[in-house]
Amino acid sequence: MRLFEILLTLSCFMLFIDLWFVKRNAQKIGVALGMVSGVLLVVQLLAEGYRWQMLLIYILMVLLIVIVLFKHMKKSMTIKTGKLLKYSTASLIIILMALSVCLMVYLPVFHLSKPDGPEKVGTQTFHLTDASRDEALTEEQGDKRELMIQIWYPTENKDNKKREFLFPEDKEMFKKYIQTYSNSLNLPDFVFDYWKYSKTNSYKDVEILPSTSPYPIVLLSHGMGTSRVLHASQAENLASHGYIVVTIDHTYSTFATIFPDRRVTDYRTKMKTVDDRRKVGEIWTKDVEFVIDQIEKLNSGAIESQFQGKIDLNHMGAMGHSFGGATAFNTTYLDNRIKAGINMDGSLYEVENREVINKPFMFIRSGVFKTWLEEFKNNTDSHNEVIKQLTDELDIMKNVIHHQGNVIYVEGTQHFNFTDLQFYSPLIKLTGITGDIDGKRGSWVVNQYVIDFFNKHLKETGGKLLEGPNDSYPEVKFIESEEL
Repeated sequence: MRLFEILLTLSCFMLFIDLWFVKRNAQKIGVALGMVSGVLLVVQLLAEGYRWQMLLIYILMVLLIVIVLFKHMKKSMTIKTGKLLKYSTASLIIILMALSVCLMVYLPVFHLSKPDGPEKVGTQTFHLTDASRDEALTEEQGDKRELMIQIWYPTENKDNKKREFLFPEDKEMFKKYIQTYSNSLNLPDFVFDYWKYSKTNSYKDVEILPSTSPYPIVLLSHGMGTSRVLHASQAENLASHGYIVVTIDHTYSTFATIFPDRRVTDYRTKMKTVDDRRKVGEIWTKDVEFVIDQIEKLNSGAIESQFQGKIDLNHMGAMGHSFGGATAFNTTYLDNRIKAGINMDGSLYEVENREVINKPFMFIRSGVFKTWLEEFKNNTDSHNEVIKQLTDELDIMKNVIHHQGNVIYVEGTQHFNFTDLQFYSPLIKLTGITGDIDGKRGSWVVNQYVIDFFNKHLKETGGKLLEGPNDSYPEVKFIESEEL
């Protein structure tokens, strides 16, 4: 709950106490309380903004203010009520206030966790079109593959700009954006309206922090059906530690992607078979390779930007979650420009001819991985296509361990603990898509191992956490090759 929301709720409760338990002759106290409550209501609406979770509080506040003022200013009038009506009304008001508080707590105006690096973070978006590729995920003829990317980077924020909002500020674009979510989940649009208040820790279109040497770069891909928005805190954290981070929206595989011409694309990807996964995986891999091509142009000045000469193309990493993690692996394997990669809880979609990866790579799996691994080993149906695929994936993990890499899992996590979704609402945990671990703790742990991995392999510093179990992070368990 936000500050004025808390004060407004307390004020509402005090009005209730005054109405039922304070004597009529305490005029000054009652009038003052009513006036202060009215001011708080106005201040909350102006300073923090309306959200539907507080609707019951707003209604109760107005009613209670009017009744309390009427009670103390009209001494000659007496309204008699029976005990049953009096206590029933009191109980109803308490229930309504409690319900509103629950809605505010469990559907909060959330903000991303603050980065733990020493630098402030800037961000800038780019619209890219790959004229060499037709759009394979739509039926329209002549469509070319279009992508939105967001670049995160260290900054001084000399102009003292305010923190960027997580979702589009433009009202029309925001409405289109949340409509894609509401349509997918069969919920009314207003349910997500309060997201407009959520902020990042970044500053839009500010200058990059001057440096004597270029910054290493990491490309980050989201999971299937989500978007780059769900990885903003990971990008910010890396950028705060001196990295340039490029998050990619893989168009038509996101909940929503907004383009500068005000188009909003939705999810159109179909994956019913293993072959479908491979085909979509090929599209995503080419997306990443195309983005790298454009990053090279930004660095050379072929595309005009503030990033000319600021990107260390010799120290480039890739990472991703779920299908994006599989893409990070596939691109790291295929593209020599990528020096190291991380797959966060993603099952691979391409395992053929991928056995020998001679680059540093890390698999970070969710807490159920160890149990799943034990159950999988007891499965004897080696002719099943999926079983064979997973067996080959485990062989790849063995090889990763043998080539400076790591396979770890984080106890207490589930699949979406590797995204920002765990910050959106405490109710997310009830769905089972995030684990028992505290969301902020889970995010912190994953970020520490991501930073340590890229520091070691892109900056040639750090690497202590990768040596084995650490008492500061008891949730993190290392898998040895003989266990796979």
